[in-house]
Parts: sequence; structure tokens; C-alpha cells
Amino acid sequence: MSLPDGYFDVPAGKLAAVVTALEMTAPAAPRPDPAPAPWRLRAEARPDLAWYRDLYRRIGEDWLWFSRLRMSDAELATILHDPRVEVFALVAGGRDEGLLELDWRVPGECELAFFGVTAAEIGTGAGRWMMNRAIPRAWTRPIRRFWVHTCTLDHPGALDFYRRSGFVPYRRQVEIADDPRLLGQSPRTAAAHVPVV
Repeated sequence: MSLPDGYFDVPAGKLAAVVTALEMTAPAAPRPDPAPAPWRLRAEARPDLAWYRDLYRRIGEDWLWFSRLRMSDAELATILHDPRVEVFALVAGGRDEGLLELDWRVPGECELAFFGVTAAEIGTGAGRWMMNRAIPRAWTRPIRRFWVHTCTLDHPGALDFYRRSGFVPYRRQVEIADDPRLLGQSPRTAAAHVPVV
């Protein structure tokens, strides 16, 4: 379905976001790593669901990440414990401060399903350092594309970050969803830059 030009009301209690999907069809050259680089990646073979949700919230609460908060334990475990999905924690100062999730469940593709760092690591170069590990890791399997999506609720620099990393926009969509703050899945104070309507 295609929307005509114009303004459209968003029902009360809903969020609207413009989603941009981006892809790379060959491994992009890494950008220079920040120096010093005080981080390491730790693979989580079968992530504990409480650990995962805690990190997901600490990274995504200000950007209204909600999709995984709406899943039952069984739904989330089906994804995270699938051998075609890899989850990594970015460790900084002995604490988990970033999330890298690669999903090869669709043949010939790798989705950068979740990627982000906590507020403590934004602006430190941690995201670039983690992306420099994500790109070659994604291409360790036979794929024709590596892709990601971001939206207007995400960090304002996210889209440019993905483009600088070598991803090229190929699709734009509008997403309408229930506001997780009104469902009790996120605190009412989350994402103060997005009003609750």
C-alpha cells in the first residue's frame, strides 16, 4: 500500500515512525578504529533472557525499542537460541554496554537485527569499533546482502552512522505501533523527546 501526499492522523496511544532499511551487497571497508579501544566483544551462545532484556532496555529505552519487550519468553528464546542467530555484548570497563545481534535465518542474508550502545558509550567510538567487527562477522557465511533498518525514533545520528559504515538505503516505510510507555513496557519518562499523545 502506498500513502498519498498529505498529513494523516496517528491515533492516540500510538507511535508513528519513518523506517529506513539499508543494505550492503559486499563487505564494506572498515573505518579506522578509535584509539585507544578499551572494548571487547563477548559472544553469548545461549543468552539468558533476563540478561538480554536488561541490556536491550538499557540501550533502547531512550529510543523506544519495544519489539522484544512484547515477546513472551518462548518467542524470544526461539530467536536468540537459534543457531543462525549470534548475540554479542560489548564489554567496557567490565560492564556490558553494547549489543550486537546478527541474524542469518533468511537464506542468503544477514540482518543486523539489533545494534547499539548504552548512553555511557555514545560518542566514545564504541559503535564504530563494534561495527568494524560486525561487518566481517556477517560475511563469514555465504550471503548476498547484509542489512539493517533504523527509524526516526532512533538516535538522531543512527542513519548517518549506518551510511558511513557502508550501508545504502533501499526502502522507506511508515510504522504505526502502540506506545510502549502506555502499555507499561517502558517507563513514562522514556524518550522524553517523543511526546506521549
